[in-house]
Amino acid sequence: MNADLELSLLNDYQHDFPLTPAPFAALGDALGASEEAVLEVLVRLQAQGTVSRVGAVFRPRSIGASTLAALAVPEHDLERVAQLVSAYPEVNHNYQREHHYNLWFVVTAPDELALQRVLHEIEERSGRRVLFLPLVEDYHIDLGFDLTGVRAKRMRHVESHAGGVRPPYVPSAAETRLIAAIQAGLPLVPRPYAAVGAQADMSEDAAIATLQNLVARGVIRRMGVVVRHHELGFRANAMVVWDIPDGVVDEVGSCLGDIEYVTLCYRRPRRLPAWRYNLFCMIHGRDRAEVLARVEAMRQSCGLTDIAFEVLFSTRRFKQCGARYVRAAA
Repeated sequence: MNADLELSLLNDYQHDFPLTPAPFAALGDALGASEEAVLEVLVRLQAQGTVSRVGAVFRPRSIGASTLAALAVPEHDLERVAQLVSAYPEVNHNYQREHHYNLWFVVTAPDELALQRVLHEIEERSGRRVLFLPLVEDYHIDLGFDLTGVRAKRMRHVESHAGGVRPPYVPSAAETRLIAAIQAGLPLVPRPYAAVGAQADMSEDAAIATLQNLVARGVIRRMGVVVRHHELGFRANAMVVWDIPDGVVDEVGSCLGDIEYVTLCYRRPRRLPAWRYNLFCMIHGRDRAEVLARVEAMRQSCGLTDIAFEVLFSTRRFKQCGARYVRAAA
C-alpha cells in the first residue's frame, strides 16, 4: 500500500480534478505513480467508504431545487421516520442531531414542485411538521478537509452573493443527460469522460467541454475527490446556528466563512416562533472538545459573545451520498 499516494489523492485533489481525457494518468504523472496505481487506490478507498465518489460537486440550488429540512421526532419513532426519509432518492444527507429538531436532512429535486411534493409526503408519512429552511445566501460552502494540518484555506472557494442566491441555471437537454451520467460520480476507469459521454450521447471532447463550461459558470462548485469526514478521523461535527440581527448578517456571515475550520456558512430563513436562527455554519473536529473550542474561538473573533446560538452535534448518520438532480439519463 502506497501511503503517500493515498494521502496525496485524499488531501490534494479534493479540488481541481483534471478535465482531460485521461485524468487518472495525469494524477499519476503529478504524483510519480502509474495510472493503474492511482485507480487501484481510489477503487479501494471508495469500496471502504473513505471516498464517497470522484467527480462533480454542484453549487447548492445552481440547478433544480434543494433545501435543508428538519423534523422533531419522538425518540421511540426516530428509527422508523429516519428510514422513510432516507428511502427517498431525493434525500442525499440525513443526520440525527442533538436538539428538539433531531432529524436533519437535505432534499434535492429537479424543480420546486418536485421538492415540495417530497416534503409534503414526508410530513404525511411521518406525522410530523417539516421545518423547511431553503438557502438564502451562502458565504462559504466547501466541504474539503485538510488531512495534514498545513494547508491554507482556499480563499477562491469563499464566495458571497450579496443580495441573495443567484437564480438556478437551466441546463440544456445535452447538459441534463451529462448531469444524470455524473451525479453519482465518475466511473473509475482510464477514460471516465468517454464513458459518461457515451451515456449522455456525446463525444469525450464534448463531455469535457460541457463540464468545463459548467465549472466556469459556477454550476459545478468543484471537481475532485469527495471524502467522508467521519472515516477520515473527523468524528465530531456540529451545525452551529446563530440568531444574527438582519442588518449585520452579511458581515457576520463573511467573518465566519473566512475562518479556517468553517466548512459551510450560509443564511437561511427564520421560521418564527418555531425557529429563530438565520445563520448556520458547520464545524468538524477530531473530537467534541475540539469542536466546542472552535465555536468559542468563533464567538470571540467575530464579536458574537452576546449573540444567541446553539450547537447541534451530529449523533448518527443515516444517509450520506451525492445529490441526484435528474432521475435518469434521457
